[in-house]
Amino acid sequence: MKTLHTYLLRQVLASLCLTVAVFTFVLLLGNVLREVLTLLVSGHASAGTLTQAIGLLIPFVWVFALPMGLLTAMLLVFGRLSADHELTAARASGISLLSLITPVLLLSLLCCALSAWINMQLGPQCRVAYVNLLFKVKGELLNAQLPEGRYIRDFPGYIFYTEKNRGGRLENVTILTLPKNATNSSTTTILAPRGRLEVDVPGKQYVLHLTDARSVTTGSRVAISASPELTLNFDMASVTNKNYKPRISDLTFWQLREELADLEQRTSPAPARGTSSDELRAQLRLAARQQKDLTEPIRVELNRQVAFSFACFGFTLVGIPLGIRVHRRETNIGVAIALGLVLIYYCFVLTGQALSGRPEFAPHLIVWLPNFLFQAAGAVLLWRANKGI
Repeated sequence: MKTLHTYLLRQVLASLCLTVAVFTFVLLLGNVLREVLTLLVSGHASAGTLTQAIGLLIPFVWVFALPMGLLTAMLLVFGRLSADHELTAARASGISLLSLITPVLLLSLLCCALSAWINMQLGPQCRVAYVNLLFKVKGELLNAQLPEGRYIRDFPGYIFYTEKNRGGRLENVTILTLPKNATNSSTTTILAPRGRLEVDVPGKQYVLHLTDARSVTTGSRVAISASPELTLNFDMASVTNKNYKPRISDLTFWQLREELADLEQRTSPAPARGTSSDELRAQLRLAARQQKDLTEPIRVELNRQVAFSFACFGFTLVGIPLGIRVHRRETNIGVAIALGLVLIYYCFVLTGQALSGRPEFAPHLIVWLPNFLFQAAGAVLLWRANKGI
């Protein structure tokens, strides 16, 4: 029995490593081609930056590649064992299917624990680090896009001019601050012989340090000032027209818990004085409904991270009997079935995320439905396969 368990585990682990590697490569390819490779081809990102970006993306795509790879491995291994009549030989020796696959089920639980760590901690952290790396590259790209002797109008409300730019080291800088509205017609001109442009990645800002700056404000009155050191901050979002605040899906499980607790505390109703009990109850119900509407997206993401961690177990329960029933050695059949099952699973998850703004449909519970369905269906199919039905 021990020999059979060792043989089966080796087959599953070998197939699992191969399928996870294939799905990781496919998922990586889309992200790299879309975001990183274009910067590398244009010469604004080095090969080292590309390697670092790929390394940060790998844990993020493992969130999806590990369950998909495990399901495909089950279909391939047990489909081949069934086609080669190895399972029939094991049954003829008096070994039941359930006793044979016990180590595989334990392996799937181990994969669930690994998936939970990747889903709830490692994946979001690496995704945020990857986004910060892109910010750094874009900041360096901005330095390259501040050419000497040209007027730059990429910063709303400012006209920027520098005589020389040496990798962020600026000389003879002129900045013209434009009027913010029609009622305020004053303009400010800032002159500095030297400057330095840096990228504040955590703060998502470009920071311009000016040395020996002089400013002249004209309008209803004229004001002249001088400063040995002047620092100006420019929001990245104002330059790129994008919001770089981390998305809910990029937060770890514990960060989501803190965000949820903070929102619940801030939105807790304070009963108004002098109201009747009926009015008070109505106000509390309205406040509770508004609070639920606001916090439901976080609840959905919290439940998605936890629920998706159990996908490995459900996929294993379904994949083993389906592989036996398919009774085929061909890899393409197993991959096609795996992709179909993964699509069904993700439909529920995407439905829950799409309904995150409709708490009356309980979307945080919808993300758990595929786990219950797959595990129930897998248990029934395993029971039937064990009985030879």
